[in-house]
Amino acid sequence: MTNGEKGVSVEIPSGNSSNIDGNVEEQMIPDKLDATDLGAKKRTRRSERKTGSTTRRRGKKRGDAIPANSLIKYGALLLLVAQMVGLVLLMRVSRTNQTEGEPMYLASTAVFIMEVMKLGICCCVITYQSDGALLRELNEHVLQSPVEMAKLSVPSFLYTVQNNLLYFALTNLDAATYQVCYQLKILTTAVFSMILLQRKFSPKKWVALILLTVGVSIVQVMGIRDDSKSETEKHSQFIGLVAVLCAACTSGFSGVYFEKILKGAKTSLWLRNVQMGIPSVLIAFVTIYVMDAEAVSQQGFLGGYSSLVWTVVTVQAVGGLIVAVVVKYADNVLKVFATSFSIVVSCVLSAIFFDFHASLAFVVGASLVVIATVLYSQPERKRRRKPVLPESVTRK
Repeated sequence: MTNGEKGVSVEIPSGNSSNIDGNVEEQMIPDKLDATDLGAKKRTRRSERKTGSTTRRRGKKRGDAIPANSLIKYGALLLLVAQMVGLVLLMRVSRTNQTEGEPMYLASTAVFIMEVMKLGICCCVITYQSDGALLRELNEHVLQSPVEMAKLSVPSFLYTVQNNLLYFALTNLDAATYQVCYQLKILTTAVFSMILLQRKFSPKKWVALILLTVGVSIVQVMGIRDDSKSETEKHSQFIGLVAVLCAACTSGFSGVYFEKILKGAKTSLWLRNVQMGIPSVLIAFVTIYVMDAEAVSQQGFLGGYSSLVWTVVTVQAVGGLIVAVVVKYADNVLKVFATSFSIVVSCVLSAIFFDFHASLAFVVGASLVVIATVLYSQPERKRRRKPVLPESVTRK
């Protein structure tokens, strides 16, 4: 120590300094410290105190956010289950419980009104997001994008056909059988993904697809061979099953095609829905007069519409918004749980309210479909590669 520094010097023995009580800095305490060092230490202490308080506040905010996120997640899950089950049951009731003296409403007009509702909802959202510049957005992404509109007219046509098929299927099938058989869209989506997107599937997913096919086949075959049903009921169920199979094919192809043309695109989802909604409205309107022109002339465009029918159309129109909320806040496991749970709930409610009697074959088939849905949606585990050690480490 120099003569200019006054302090108490303590000799530190050679060896491990941890044997001395306290740190090394505590063993040499100068009487005077530099002002810069004092200021730096004070600032360090203040920053540590601030950091600690900020961390505690963030911890509280995270703790408060966890229940809110869980509430939104499971609320969205309940909405999805309610939409899956409620829409099917309501459609089934609207197609089977016809008031005496009133005509049956036309499925083609219901699809048209639903498409108009969806288009209106999307336009309202775009107006809100663009601060009222809806016409500018439509001019840029609709009028100035004829190629994109032509591409999207393909899934628009298929979705319109699919919605008409679903109404026709639920006219001839009970809700439980419909829910089980419509899960074939998983198989059709996988097949079209291999063809159009060149995707490869693991052995586990192939097992799930095989179980799905077997389960749906059991439900279909045993339902048609049920001796307790009349020939008319068997014929009606056969037609309904064909409609479900066609709807599953259109759903799989249109979904994969839509995914393929969306890759690399920067257009928002709402504008994409408008681009698809405009041709869908036109196609649905043409479908009315191609399929049901005579019926429209006799009973009118809204003939047979009741509050129940309007509820069905509205639920179907806003169903896409519910799915969007679930995709944003719920994970894949919860979505699979919602699908499986909706099948079970549909079976139970059909047995209670619609005189549905589940046979042993139906229970086995439905169980295989639920297992296949869960198995197919499980994430793939990637094998961890062993780290390559440097040469210096391996030589040691």
